[in-house]
Amino acid sequence: MSSALLAIGRRRTTAERRRDRERDIIRATRELFDERGTIDAQIDDIAKRVGINKALIYRHFSGKEELFALTLVDYLGELDERLQAVDNPRRAPLNRLKALSEVFVDFCLEFPAFTDCAMSLLRRTGEELFGEITEPVMVTLGTAMAAALGRIATVLDAGQRAGVFATADTAYLANHLYTQTLGSLHMARVGLIVSTGKPGHPVVHHAEVSTVRETAITATLATAVGRFAYEVPKKARRAGDRS
Repeated sequence: MSSALLAIGRRRTTAERRRDRERDIIRATRELFDERGTIDAQIDDIAKRVGINKALIYRHFSGKEELFALTLVDYLGELDERLQAVDNPRRAPLNRLKALSEVFVDFCLEFPAFTDCAMSLLRRTGEELFGEITEPVMVTLGTAMAAALGRIATVLDAGQRAGVFATADTAYLANHLYTQTLGSLHMARVGLIVSTGKPGHPVVHHAEVSTVRETAITATLATAVGRFAYEVPKKARRAGDRS
């Protein structure tokens, strides 16, 4: 075998080892996320879980933000598989969207670190993200998000064509629902509700997870229905006034 072919073989083997190690690092990161949450998952702990020096992590990823972004990609891949499993085009659009919303909300509740990880990226501007994450990883993250968001946009489009959802830019609305649900589920993460008590004495209550779940799903459906939610009662009132 020529030296050129041997060199190509070695390069391929090195590339494969690199990909395997990156997968190991991402898998270890997600394990620690699910065990401890994103805040308590440190690079040292991730390296120890994989069995490597933490300096090696920075050879594979530009920094913690990039590693977190690729871990989010792992979550999003599993989320899309679950969405695909319940998505039935023959269902009425409202029921179809409800099924997807239930899966998304339950996924957030099952994996609180997914919500934290997604929210941490949403808090950054696009300019900040491009400064912290390399372009190939941004493309990978965008592709993973587009899979789930595209599925939601398809259902929204079907509902608009059927006349049950108000007309809106489906891509924008899918992104809005994604962000809205993550924000809602953060209430379950915090677990607290603040209300008015005596002047200067706010009252803190426990937030029931079941209530947060139901509200998040209802909010998704109400947002999709949009102006129809208040136009129909208005028409009913007018009909009542005429009778």
